[in-house]
Amino acid sequence: MGQGLWRVVRNQQLQHHGYNEQGYLCRERCRRIGADDANIAGRRNGQSGIDLYQLLKARKTRDEQGFINLEMLPPELSFTILSYLNATDLCLASCVWQDLANDELLWQGLCKSTWGHCSMYNKKHPPGFSYRRLYMQLDEGSLTFNANPNEGVYYFLSRGVLDDLPKEIAKFIFCTRTLNWKKLRIYLDERRDVLDELVTLHNFRNQFLPNALREFFRHIHAPEERGEYLETLITKFSHRFCACNPDLVRELGLSPDAVYVLCYSLILLSIDLTSPHVKNKMSKREFIRNTRRAAQNISEDFVGHLYDNIYLIGHVAA
Repeated sequence: MGQGLWRVVRNQQLQHHGYNEQGYLCRERCRRIGADDANIAGRRNGQSGIDLYQLLKARKTRDEQGFINLEMLPPELSFTILSYLNATDLCLASCVWQDLANDELLWQGLCKSTWGHCSMYNKKHPPGFSYRRLYMQLDEGSLTFNANPNEGVYYFLSRGVLDDLPKEIAKFIFCTRTLNWKKLRIYLDERRDVLDELVTLHNFRNQFLPNALREFFRHIHAPEERGEYLETLITKFSHRFCACNPDLVRELGLSPDAVYVLCYSLILLSIDLTSPHVKNKMSKREFIRNTRRAAQNISEDFVGHLYDNIYLIGHVAA
């Protein structure tokens, strides 16, 4: 009874002074949160000259919330953010942050990530040169090439983007992934001098034959039908593979003619194993027997490893 009367009297005293238990706890909690925020802000102010914490939290209403102003960030952080944009988004960003989004390093990175090589990269740049303009020219030339290969190459040459040398054109093709492979095949069939330079850019050293053939056809797509162009490609590949692997040639007794036969065998085996129209698939024993009839100097174990590679990984010209 005495304890109950004591609580009643105590509550009346707190209410008289404007306090109650719930209000006191709320005020105490707010005081502690405010102190914690002040401590965090103070620590972040001490770590950097720009108060990023207050910068990110200075949003008063929902209507004012949006993307942070990049000009208020350190330049290296702003450039890192913009480097993730593609060319279209970077052009849009230049409407807001013109000085940042028009930076030459950003556009140089976009050029070299899409077109790994062009002659202009290694030239002394003329007055008024900009990588943004170069990007537009490279993009326009690639689209022209995909419509008409000869006109596309002429576009690059006329604007000084590429030098009129087979080696420079071959390097551009080798380092570019935006060219239409069907148009590229037509162009290389007409320009055998560029094709020769393109083949020499491949390094097949210490590569297994099927894997090297896959890499070759990844840059120079094989024609859909057997013909003179396919024979030319395999002949050039065979000589390049032997030139890159002299030790393997001596150890296994390979020659360009033997590699030529093995390449055709791998292509036929790829079609046999991957085509849904072939019901009776070629066995490993049959492949070894058929291949060694044409290339008698090749060991049975090596031919068996070729079969295993196609069986496990798939088509060499997919």
